[in-house]
Amino acid sequence: MKIGSFYPVICTNRLQESRDFYTGLFGFEITFEADWYISLRREEYELALLDPAHPTIPAGFRDTTARGLLLNFEIDDVDAEWDRLVVRGGLRPELEIRSEDFGQRHFIVADPTGVLIDVITNIAPTGEYAGQFLN
Repeated sequence: MKIGSFYPVICTNRLQESRDFYTGLFGFEITFEADWYISLRREEYELALLDPAHPTIPAGFRDTTARGLLLNFEIDDVDAEWDRLVVRGGLRPELEIRSEDFGQRHFIVADPTGVLIDVITNIAPTGEYAGQFLN
């Protein structure tokens, strides 16, 4: 199988709020917008937002918005983003900024639907984790 594209589609009852969240805070641009679907792009990265009541969603799943989803944004300077998004931007942290032994400095916020956004800068792993990386 040859994959031409792969991207998450978040089912949300808060389409416009979610659009504004990803465009305003994370720099995505709108490439398609309807009242039930919004396609976003930032460089080579794509993300879409979908009204879960739309008939393209199977009937048994139309009342479901995204849950149990964590989007990772790996960046160069997590401390600067912490300042921009949480300290100055007013987003509520779901996980305070911290360094992890497994090789990440990160924090977590949530989008308007409750999808978790993990903002990460990779750091050197310590202890037992250092030997667990294969590449």
